[in-house]
Parts: sequence; structure tokens; C-alpha cells
Amino acid sequence: MDRLRVKEAVVVEGRYDKNALSQVVDALILETAGFGVFRDDERLALLRRLAETCGLIVLTDSDGAGFVIRNFLKGAIPPDRVKHAYIPDVYGKERRKRAPGKEGKLGVEGMPPQVLRDALLRAGATVMGEEEPSSARGGVTPADLMAWGLSGTPDAAQNRAALLKKLDLPEHMSAKALLAVLNALYDRREAEELLADL
Repeated sequence: MDRLRVKEAVVVEGRYDKNALSQVVDALILETAGFGVFRDDERLALLRRLAETCGLIVLTDSDGAGFVIRNFLKGAIPPDRVKHAYIPDVYGKERRKRAPGKEGKLGVEGMPPQVLRDALLRAGATVMGEEEPSSARGGVTPADLMAWGLSGTPDAAQNRAALLKKLDLPEHMSAKALLAVLNALYDRREAEELLADL
């Protein structure tokens, strides 16, 4: 099964959800860190910016906690910039866990790839076709980050911290995550111009 190339960024609860979804979709996938997003103004600001720029798809677990997170994001992000993908209630436990969750339902990480794919398509994910011209955004590569002194150089951490501060992005963002966000928000020329000001 080919991975779906999706225009929108997708937000999930945690890293295991992100791992499962990355097998299905070629898109920027972000985590809420569970309820962590409630207290993380930087993460919420990033989600708002991505929603405004490329749109956002919320894909949380089908349990009560997943709906609390989903409802929080519904109230925090303009509704016309967010799509909601829902997984079915399937009872069981994820392989990595000793016992099922509180409600006994499988989360995003426990869903078969086809179920996740169908959930995104039902939510109205914008699937980018190979024949479609590449969007204006993107084009920044890992080699660019190295050339710009944002990874793999002695001052990379300091340079990255300055850029993250300028862009109002979370200070602990890795070079890999920064690359994904730069490609979602800017084209290569715009990214170069941002760095010229630093």
C-alpha cells in the first residue's frame, strides 16, 4: 500500500500514534504530548500556524481522553482550518501494553493501516497527486540545514535556537522536526531570507 501524500499537517496524541500513522501517510505529523498541549503555548501556536498555512487534521484516540484533546483543539484553532478524522471503537489492547486502556479500546497506534487511511480520506484529507505541480512551499533539504549552520556544525544548536526563537517555535525542536516545519510553512527562498536576518 502506497503512503498517502497529504497536504495538511496531522496531529496525533503521542509518538506511538505518530509511528503508526507514518506508515500510512507522507505528511507532517505532530504530537499533542497527550494533555501536554493544554499547557504548552509554543506547541499550540505552532498548530495554529500550520492550520492557517496548510490546514490541520486532528486524529485522536476514540476514548474519552482523545475527545477531551480533540475538543480542546476545536476551541483553540479556527474551525475552518481543521478537519477531524475518527477511528472506530475497536476493543482490545496494543501489543506493547500489558493491559488494555481504561475504556478497553484500541488507540490510533493499534489500528490497521487501512483503517487509518480510510479515516483520513473520510475526513477530507487533501491527497496530492504525482501529476500535480509541486506546491510553492518546501524544497529545503537536510543538506541545506547543514550549509546554513543549523545541523552538523559546532554552532548548530545555538543557530537553531536563534531561528526557533525568531519563528516562535518550541525551543526543544530537533533539526529533523525543524526541517519538516520549514517545508510546511515556507519555500526554499523564504527560508533563506529568514536566515539572512539572523
